[in-house]
Amino acid sequence: MNGIIQNLKWSYGVKTHWFRAVFRILLGLSLAYAGIGHLTFSRLEFVAQVPNWVPLSDDLVVVLSGLVEISLGLALVLLPKWKALMGWMVAIFFVLIFPGNIAQYLNGTDAFGLDTDHARLIRLFFQPVLILWALWSTGAYKAFVERNISSNSNNNS
Repeated sequence: MNGIIQNLKWSYGVKTHWFRAVFRILLGLSLAYAGIGHLTFSRLEFVAQVPNWVPLSDDLVVVLSGLVEISLGLALVLLPKWKALMGWMVAIFFVLIFPGNIAQYLNGTDAFGLDTDHARLIRLFFQPVLILWALWSTGAYKAFVERNISSNSNNNS
């Protein structure tokens, strides 16, 4: 366990500007809200986005992804010392759910007001924005790069 914590030390206590913190909190609240939607008022819309090839029931996928979204959203807001690690976790989550957006486009599934192929195609371009938002607002990418730089300079000494 100590080895894991040692390996993640680079992501603890990363400093960011207050402006980034505002965007981190907005992203966290948005994720928590979307996660609540998975479990309640938007459940059927999310079920419609689950790709046919996922080997679990659509409802289970929506519930599990909703719980993950709530957890990640709250972690972004409530664990500011670990924001860089949370930024990477949120970015990875956005990558993992991207096939649902692709499936919605390819299958022509209407959900969340995306009722044309054009609207569904435009939606696909927002996923990279969310990934970049997670990495930027948490200082995750910079912290990871600086970890590699300081690690290399320590090895060369």
